[in-house]
Amino acid sequence: MKLVIHSKNIEITDAIREYVQQKIEKAVNHFQNITQEVDVHLSVARNPRISTRQAAEVTIYANGSVIRAEESSETLYASIDLVADKISRQLRKYKERRQDQKTQTIPTGEMLSTAEVIGDLIGDRVPELPDKVVRSKYFSMPPMTQEEALEQLQLVGHDFYMFRNMETGEINVIYERNHGGYGIIQPRNGNGHTNGKNGKSAQTNVATSEKVSRA
Repeated sequence: MKLVIHSKNIEITDAIREYVQQKIEKAVNHFQNITQEVDVHLSVARNPRISTRQAAEVTIYANGSVIRAEESSETLYASIDLVADKISRQLRKYKERRQDQKTQTIPTGEMLSTAEVIGDLIGDRVPELPDKVVRSKYFSMPPMTQEEALEQLQLVGHDFYMFRNMETGEINVIYERNHGGYGIIQPRNGNGHTNGKNGKSAQTNVATSEKVSRA
C-alpha cells in the first residue's frame, strides 16, 4: 500500500508522519487487499477565529473506486484520529456493498430520476459569480454505469459526482436531490440556450438550481 502525505500551512514533522502512518495503516489493515494508494492531506486554516481549523483529509484509491473522508477539530492529532475512524467505516461499507452487489442487482430506475429541464433558473435573482477561479482539480474519468456513479457519489461524501456515462460516452452528473433520492443530469441534444431564456436552458443548469436552493 502506497501512503502519500501532503500538507498546507503546516510542517510535517517525524512525529506527525509516524502518527499518520500508525493510524491510517490500522484503519485500512483489514482492507489492504482492495487498497492501492492512500493520500493524506493535512492543513491548518490561517483564520484564528475558526476553532476547528486543523483538518485531516484521506483519499483512498481502491479497485478503481475513490473513497474519501475529511474531519476537522481544534488539534491536528484529534483530526487524524477522527478521519481514521471515518475512513475505516467507509471502507467497511464499500466492502459490504461490493459483496451485496454480487448477490443482487438493484434496477437503476428505482434509485435515479432524470432531471427535468427548467426554463428559468434565475428568476428575479441577480447572479453572482466569483471574481476568479480559486481552485482547479484534475481527475481521470473512466466510463461507468449509473449504478457505479451512484456508488462513487456515496463514497466521496459529496452532493454531486461527475462521470462519463458508459452507455452514451457523454459527461453526466449524478446528484442528491433535496427531497430525497438521486437525479441524473444529461446534456441536451441540439443547440439549446444555456442562459435560461426561451425555455431552452440546458439540463446542466439544474445543478445550479439545486445548489441555490440549498443556500
